[in-house]
Amino acid sequence: MAIKQPATRPANPRFSSGPCAKPPTFTLDMLADAALGRSHRAAVGKDKLKAAIEETREILGVPSDYKIGIVPASDTGAYEMAMWNLLGERHVEMLAWESFGSGWVTDAVKQLKLDATVKTAEYGEIVDFETVDFNNDVCFTWNGTTSGVRLANGDVIPSDRSGLTLCDATSAAFAMDLPWDKLDVTTFSWQKVLGGEAAHGMIILSPRAVERLENYTPAWPLPKIFRLTKGGKLIDGIFSGATINTPSMLAVEDYLQALKWARSVGGLQGLIARADANTAAITDFVAAHDWIDFLAVDPATRSNTSVCLKFTDARVADGAAFAKAIAKRLEAENVALDIGGYRDAPAGLRIWCGGTVETSDIEAMLPWLSYAFGAEITAA
Repeated sequence: MAIKQPATRPANPRFSSGPCAKPPTFTLDMLADAALGRSHRAAVGKDKLKAAIEETREILGVPSDYKIGIVPASDTGAYEMAMWNLLGERHVEMLAWESFGSGWVTDAVKQLKLDATVKTAEYGEIVDFETVDFNNDVCFTWNGTTSGVRLANGDVIPSDRSGLTLCDATSAAFAMDLPWDKLDVTTFSWQKVLGGEAAHGMIILSPRAVERLENYTPAWPLPKIFRLTKGGKLIDGIFSGATINTPSMLAVEDYLQALKWARSVGGLQGLIARADANTAAITDFVAAHDWIDFLAVDPATRSNTSVCLKFTDARVADGAAFAKAIAKRLEAENVALDIGGYRDAPAGLRIWCGGTVETSDIEAMLPWLSYAFGAEITAA
């Protein structure tokens, strides 16, 4: 018997975890005011870069004494910039529970050759933060993009720590309430929660991080693209729009439009509510179907952006092949694009639920997931 296809399709089938869906009101016409063909060091360029920094501060609630800079190479560039500039002054603990956190471990141990304490957890779980000594420097991802596991909050991070906390927040910023007093370095990229364009990263420094930068010189060379200080002083221009290298003014304009849209939906709290509603729709779906479950073990640490799912039906013999077939079928139907699990993660699906995704599209897509599951089980 043929399995009947659902009658409704998502208006936007884009559920990729990066680059992520554009804001739902986006059109190319919105970029008409981009400072194309102008120097980023001209007044118009500097004004737009500074506006991007200050709008970021306002929406995220970043304290006024924290520095915010636009840097090259997306979140990777921002986080490696922080590691290369700040680590080595004291012992470091590297925490990883998914692939990107594991990448930072590789940087610390194999590239910087630090004698680091490495603490890991399996996909679906999280490192026990109670065992972490925050008198050391501590590096971690807030939200594990490839595992769907995040910190529930920052309560376990002490305010009177001696070490610095370096937080990769690329799938958390603009979707989760980040406790700025617990974070000394925070990085993210434009193409995640706000659906901006790739290649630019953001780095946010606490006064404690600035103090370290101005009083510590690492033992290794720093490429020009990483340098945050000159003559023992912070290069302050980086944090007011004078970028290290040439930014794309088209991408800057796109980010400004995304920030404007974020304000229109209620700022940070509105964005969190949208992501939570999207995740709630999937939670209800999982509760109603016994063949699928979250990869995240503990609901308290379950991501509201990169939602990772696994198939639990005993009839699924080859989980990787099955998940790939589901993703391929949904893409062919143009109802869910780019939802395959990350290549290093356990077999399953990954559905982006950040604020640029409409809940109505999640709700329209989920019956298709049931349809694809039934069709693949029947075909097996």
